[in-house]
Amino acid sequence: MATEVVMPQMGESIAEGTIVRWIKKVGDAVDKDEPLFEISTDKVDAEIPSPGAGVLLEIAVKEGETVPVNSVVALIGVAGESTAASDIAVAAPDTSAAATEVAPAAVATSAAAASDAPQAETGPGPESANDLETRLRTKSSPVVRNIAKEHGVDLSQLNGTGISGRVTKKDILAFVESGAAAQPSAGTAATPVPAAASIQAFAPGENVRIEPMGIMRKKIADHMVMSLRTSPHVYSAYEVDFSRIDEIRKKKKTEYEAAGAKLTYTAFLAKATVDTIREFPFSNASIDGDNIIYKRDINLGIAVALEQGLIVPVIKKADEKNMLGICRAIQDLAGRARSKKLLPDEVQGGTFTITNPGIFGAVFGLPVISQPQVAILGVGSVDKRVVVVDDMIAIRPMCHLTLGYDHRLIDGADAGRFLQALKERLQDFDMSWV
Repeated sequence: MATEVVMPQMGESIAEGTIVRWIKKVGDAVDKDEPLFEISTDKVDAEIPSPGAGVLLEIAVKEGETVPVNSVVALIGVAGESTAASDIAVAAPDTSAAATEVAPAAVATSAAAASDAPQAETGPGPESANDLETRLRTKSSPVVRNIAKEHGVDLSQLNGTGISGRVTKKDILAFVESGAAAQPSAGTAATPVPAAASIQAFAPGENVRIEPMGIMRKKIADHMVMSLRTSPHVYSAYEVDFSRIDEIRKKKKTEYEAAGAKLTYTAFLAKATVDTIREFPFSNASIDGDNIIYKRDINLGIAVALEQGLIVPVIKKADEKNMLGICRAIQDLAGRARSKKLLPDEVQGGTFTITNPGIFGAVFGLPVISQPQVAILGVGSVDKRVVVVDDMIAIRPMCHLTLGYDHRLIDGADAGRFLQALKERLQDFDMSWV
């Protein structure tokens, strides 16, 4: 009997997945646990292993199609085994709480239409404010609620067309861009963002090549646009002497390699950054309406460049790890990010991000904040430069660090104090930390 291959649930909040690529084709032999297909969810991309050995008899979901978790996407069996079309059926969406994270679009429903709806005389009384807030939270993510607050949108007037009517980021952005967003109440600084003007990308007859955006690129684009709409970005840059770090790294490199870890500049930066964040709690926070949420755990995101985009795995409770633990975590997460073995939980919950465009030769970078965080550290290349030390000319390994921060919460003076403290920790790095 053929073995069913289903769309896996890659985490409690994941309710659907998109088939990005079939690694095997119909008729190919497949071993158990051999990579069979690649999926993309709203959290992470991953290669999915085969649940059994045999021959790939049938593919039910084509590349680019999105289906709910537990849907049968293919059949594996014995060569020559016949399959009927009825053997594969796409599972109905799960309406449990674990399956309420998905939806592609939303439409507004007028308050008048809602008030005209008949109600049973013996039904429950009016929904309380607390009940309404709880219901809306189960049908929207924190990002969606933040955007709604920014633009004065009442989420109760939106109907998500996804599973259980959930309103997603795309829903709220589409509603805001439609110009239908309500004006914010008095005292609210936020103003609705008008719909972007349509600009023709190319002229008729122009010699171009058109290629659809990949799933990851679409998600990156959406997140970047949303972040710039949400936070007023400001940047401060400091130049740091890496002589001390270079010296320690050369002394300890072999010792760390013997322990199965690579002692990289990123590890030094991560350790110093975590200690600096602890000194300046405003850098490890989020804004929720008029409230500032200070995060007690320091969950450090480390951006990893992939061929098709960028992913940011998170070192959870990085402040509880020593230098060796940080090195191992960076190496493990980066390796599994490139091999598409990360779990959704490992790219969620970040409270501060480090990104390193310097590995590609950039002198410095101006990165976009990863919402709902309020700051991001950009690391430039470490290059030998001529500098003045004690009134004498010297050649030192120098690096530019750039802090991008949300000006709603962090002022230039605060950013300066953060970067100065980070600079001092790096230039006077304590050997006992390694």
